[in-house]
Amino acid sequence: MATQTIASAPELPVSFADVEAAAAAIAGQVVRTPTFLSQTLSDMMGARVFLKFENLQFTAAYKERGALNKLLSLSEEERRRGVIAMSAGNHAQGLAYHARRLGIPATIVMPRHTPLIKVQQTEGHDALVVLHGEKLEESYAHAIELAEKRGLVFVHPYDDPKIIAGQGTAALELLEDAPEVDTLVVPVGGGGLIAGTAVVARHLDPRIEVIGVQAELYPSMKATLAGEPVVADGDTLAEGIAVKVPGALTVPIVRALVSDILLVGERDLERAVALLLAIEKTVVEGAGAAGLAALIAHPRRFRGRNVGLILCGGNIDTRLLANVLLRDLARSGRLARLRIRLKDRPGQLYAVARIFDQQQVNILEVSHHRIFTTLPAKGLITEIECETRGPEHLERLIESLQGAGFDVSRIELG
Repeated sequence: MATQTIASAPELPVSFADVEAAAAAIAGQVVRTPTFLSQTLSDMMGARVFLKFENLQFTAAYKERGALNKLLSLSEEERRRGVIAMSAGNHAQGLAYHARRLGIPATIVMPRHTPLIKVQQTEGHDALVVLHGEKLEESYAHAIELAEKRGLVFVHPYDDPKIIAGQGTAALELLEDAPEVDTLVVPVGGGGLIAGTAVVARHLDPRIEVIGVQAELYPSMKATLAGEPVVADGDTLAEGIAVKVPGALTVPIVRALVSDILLVGERDLERAVALLLAIEKTVVEGAGAAGLAALIAHPRRFRGRNVGLILCGGNIDTRLLANVLLRDLARSGRLARLRIRLKDRPGQLYAVARIFDQQQVNILEVSHHRIFTTLPAKGLITEIECETRGPEHLERLIESLQGAGFDVSRIELG
């Protein structure tokens, strides 16, 4: 996908002047989030990594920017009628929060399976939540129907010039705070954030490269730009960018101004979430970590560059976050589950436990299997979950067990 010149920008549905106007409109009503250089991540990635902490917005996501800009553009008559949106996450909360601030009635249509916490958070901003449909597409159709029946103003999560311009203000701030950035890596769902970002970058410095990131399970923008059928489905950690159809307004902007769309797998998304918490002590959702995941998955692409990443959201379920962190510990060798073949005689488990003690490895859980194994009747399998100091420590434990005559295998994560 070739990058076109800035000369094509005036023909696009959003201009830099639109983003500047949005910045002036929302100033003081959203958090001007900080941008910091992460020295540790820079050393790890071989590039200077600047982080824009949009997870520090009141609703923990950049979506507030576009939602507020749209609300401020409404006439008095439209404000009295109220607004409606389809969303299962950040757009819902951002719109509901600012609608309440401005005294505008808000209705949010969500799929029936939306987690209760998201429903409660949205209702906490005094929005009327309507649960309808199994998928977002069904919720979208119902929201349009309700808008027509009740005379409400529909606020699209990404396919609206005011929304796109509002999202672009995040990039405007990032480049003001870190003017040395020469590469922006932006999560892509429907395309609102990257479209606004690209408009800003190409106006301020056409040499800045804008690169999009999508989850491998939802490559909708990449496929659309390539003229290929969109195959998007599955459970991704980056649910905030799990969009099957990109915007009609965002696609031409991305086609004109974005140089590439990279895909990242679930393992890299999990690793990025864990790294940001461990290193920066900041909580991000899967979509918010997509930019860092791209650096992990494609290190050569960014080596030696000054890279700006927008941590676009921090709304992640605490149980899911715990799973991600534990899985990361397992992949790094800090946690392990070993399957050990024993003889069915007294003292076998004691002998194994002694080796764990000698190697100073903490045992977390022990599980014996006598019946459901493929071993002979006198065979016994024990599975031990343990905590080590790292892969070298784990390897020493396994070698010690094998040296004592035990058949040991490590149960790997997918």
